[in-house]
Amino acid sequence: MTTTNVETPEVLATADPGARLRTARFPIGGSPTMVGPLTHLAVERERLVGLTWHHFTVRQLGATVGAELDGIDLSRPLAADVVDEVRAALYAYKVIFFRDQPLDAAGHVSFARQFGELEIHPFIPSNTGEPALVRFAKSAEVAGYENSWHHDVTWRIAPSMGAVLHAIDVPAVGGDTLFCDMYAAYEGLSDEVKARIDGLGAEHDFVPSFGRQVPADKFDEIRSLYPVVRHPVVACHPGTGRRHLYVNRNFVTRIVGIPDAESATLLDHLCRQSDIPEYQCRFHWERDSIAFWDNRAVQHYASSDYWPTVRVMERASIIGPVPTGRPRHEPGATRQASAASSDFSENSHAPGAAWIAAYTASDGDDPVSPLRQASRNGHGYTSPRRTAHSGLGQRREIPIWV
Repeated sequence: MTTTNVETPEVLATADPGARLRTARFPIGGSPTMVGPLTHLAVERERLVGLTWHHFTVRQLGATVGAELDGIDLSRPLAADVVDEVRAALYAYKVIFFRDQPLDAAGHVSFARQFGELEIHPFIPSNTGEPALVRFAKSAEVAGYENSWHHDVTWRIAPSMGAVLHAIDVPAVGGDTLFCDMYAAYEGLSDEVKARIDGLGAEHDFVPSFGRQVPADKFDEIRSLYPVVRHPVVACHPGTGRRHLYVNRNFVTRIVGIPDAESATLLDHLCRQSDIPEYQCRFHWERDSIAFWDNRAVQHYASSDYWPTVRVMERASIIGPVPTGRPRHEPGATRQASAASSDFSENSHAPGAAWIAAYTASDGDDPVSPLRQASRNGHGYTSPRRTAHSGLGQRREIPIWV
């Protein structure tokens, strides 16, 4: 038997390589990609771990985002205190999930309406018998194109505050949905970037994603209903008082008030924050699973890895207030939900749907007069006059945030 002497290499290190880095983050490989711990997540992560609930149990998914709730039957009307606690959980975890909830269309809408008035989506068909319920039916003939990070319907003057998505028919493998914590995304920015975007607004437009749905002879009419709007790049959540990023590639066309080249670079940098896995959770769907997300606090991304398998989902979306960069109180927000922000000021309310309708229909010399009226009524909104245009590719600018 021949014995081969193998020299044992000298071990030079005496500690883990990370021990010398003092929790710093730095770029790797000459690229903008950063490695290292995201230490700003610690406080929120520990806060969520310490929460207790009366009407359900919770299993967290991500460090600061996502939780499965068990112990509630969504097919029955919820008592007021249960609705309040579900809302508090939504504000805390940003997106909440339920398993084994066999809702029909009416039951789905009924559950969602317990949290607010529902919107009708003009560019996605319902096909459910419930106008407020839109259906996403994917197959070999209809592929999934929702695989980009986005908030829903930010091209609206008042985008949805949340959405309830029900799995009707899902693949055994693939078709997951990812969610990203947009508070964490904002808080993880450098001080220099935070200072640069403070007070900036971005234009949001339905055309990049849904323009092909509008016949040419109807465009002017639809544009008058859904003009280009401006929302703050950094918005303040009305239920928690926390600041979050509010830009996405699907609907934002530019950041206003800076050169186009800088706008494109800055927008790309901000949108890339959603790519950071530590800010995310991932949900694997089963039949009759439900996701209820806060459309301000998270962006979502529907993985399109299941083609040509059938994937059928139905969504009800809850109308929200006009986004603003200033703290204000959302009706129904609870003290528990806003406890993370001790400086949150509960001193005003968002305008309701009737106000939004009056604002959208305004067509006189002063089309933002309802906005100014809201300011006089104490809602805290101010705005310069908007400039109206018509025609494809032209804008009706509506700066509607402070």
